[in-house]
Amino acid sequence: MFNDILELAENKLLLLYIFCKINIPISNSHITQIVLENNLINYFSLQQFLSELIESGLISDIRKDRQHMLSITPKGRDALEFFNSRIPEKKREIIDNYIKKNIVRIKNDVEVSADYEQNLDIYNVSLRLQNDGEPIMELKFSVDSSERAKIICSLWKQDPEAFYGKIIELFE
Repeated sequence: MFNDILELAENKLLLLYIFCKINIPISNSHITQIVLENNLINYFSLQQFLSELIESGLISDIRKDRQHMLSITPKGRDALEFFNSRIPEKKREIIDNYIKKNIVRIKNDVEVSADYEQNLDIYNVSLRLQNDGEPIMELKFSVDSSERAKIICSLWKQDPEAFYGKIIELFE
């Protein structure tokens, strides 16, 4: 039983470590992807741990524009700092290497969004570019087909900075 408690604490600390290392709010699906790709915690335990960390105030659930983003709180940083040595070095290395390889993709996924939804015969497209959680640009417009909406969303996600630059140029 004591080993179970230690493993539970270690897993929660590991999640705090991931949030701290990424240092930007991320979605549940992002944290799930990181944990599952590295075989750190099973899915059901992960979801339970996340709920408990939110409930205890160690991570926060930020709701913004129909999205739920998770982020470590100051209380969570304090707990991690105090108990950081309890996370096995091997697991810290796995997380460090993963984040080093994937941080650009993770930030891009978080800071660039492109959605569309059907409204009668038109498709409302919403494109967004953020930096450190603050919007740089947000565009909303309608198109006449789902195919066009899909193409626009795909192009936006590939190179939002180029589109941003072109749009700004129009105003110069």
